[in-house]
Amino acid sequence: MTIRKMLLASAAIACAAMPVSAFAETSAKKIALSNNYAGNSWRQAMLTSWGKVTGEAVKAGTVAAADPFTTAENQATEQAAQIQNMILQGYDAIVLNAASPTALNGAVKEACDAGITVVSFDGIVTEPCAWRIAVNFKEMGRSEVEYLSKKLPDGGNLLEIRGLAGVFVDDEISAGIHEGVKQFPQFKIVGSVHGDWAQDVAQKAVAGILPSLPDIAGVVTQGGDGYGAAQAIAATDRKMPIIIMGNREDELKWWKEQKDAKSYETMSVSIAPGVSTLAFWVAQQILDGKEVKKDLVVPFLRIDQDNLETNLANTQAGGVANVEYTQADAIKVIESAK
Repeated sequence: MTIRKMLLASAAIACAAMPVSAFAETSAKKIALSNNYAGNSWRQAMLTSWGKVTGEAVKAGTVAAADPFTTAENQATEQAAQIQNMILQGYDAIVLNAASPTALNGAVKEACDAGITVVSFDGIVTEPCAWRIAVNFKEMGRSEVEYLSKKLPDGGNLLEIRGLAGVFVDDEISAGIHEGVKQFPQFKIVGSVHGDWAQDVAQKAVAGILPSLPDIAGVVTQGGDGYGAAQAIAATDRKMPIIIMGNREDELKWWKEQKDAKSYETMSVSIAPGVSTLAFWVAQQILDGKEVKKDLVVPFLRIDQDNLETNLANTQAGGVANVEYTQADAIKVIESAK
C-alpha cells in the first residue's frame, strides 16, 4: 500500500466519481501561503511540496497564482502584518501555517471580512471564520508513550524533546505525551528540552541536560530531533535508549544502521509535510463554491520496524517521509468529513 493510500484510507469514504477539470471557476483566483517558520527540514519539505504542486496547478490554469511567503522570525506580529499585506495585494485565499492559534485571529478576521478564504493547517487558528486542517497532535504524542509501554513494560525514565516554544503544535504534542505518562504511570519524565524540530538544536540541548539526568529508558520527541538526540547520547557512555523518531531521512537512516547492526527497534511518527498541498486544494475547492466543513482531520504518518526500509527508500536525502495531495485526494477528504 502506498503512503498516500495509507493516509487517505482513514479519511476516504465511498463517493460517486466527480469530474476534475483543469480550467475551473478558480482560474482567475490568487492563493497565497503564509508560513511562519522555515528553519528545519520539515518546513523546507513543506515549502518544496507547495511549490511543486501549486506550480503545476498554475501551469494548468486551475488558479492564477499560488505565491508562498515566509516570515523572517517566528513572530505572530510579523505574520499578522504579512497577512494584512496579502489583503492589500488582493489575494482571494490565504493558506496559513500559523505562529499562534490565537494571536493571528484579528488579522484572520480582517481577511475574512475582506471576502478572503483562510485555510489554516499544521499550526491552525481558532478564529471561527477560518478553516482548519490538522492531525490529532495530542494522540500522536500519546501514541509514543503507548508504543514504549509495549517495548518497556516495566517502564523507566523518559527525556522529552519539545518543538518550537510557543507554537500550538508543540503544546499539543507535549500535552499528548504527558497524557500518555498518566495512562502508563510506569514512566516518568525526568527532563525536558526544546529542540526546535531541528537536529542540531536538539543535539546541543540534549548534550546540555544529559549530565544532570539519571538513566534514560526512552526519548519522546516531536520530529526533527531524534538523530540529534542519538548523536548526543552516543557521545557518552550511556546505553542507547529507545528514541522515537520523526520521519526525517537522517533519523530513518540512523535507525536502519542500528537495526542492521544491533537489532535496534523503535518507531517514527509525524505529520506529512505535503499537508500544505492538501490545504491548497481545499482552498481551491472553497473558492470553486464547494461546501467544506470548517475542521478537517488527516491521519499522521507512522513508520514501524517492518516498513522502515520501504519508507527510507522513498524519502529524499535530507528530506522527510512525505505525501503530496492531488485535487482528487482533497475532494475525498472533504466528502469524508460531511
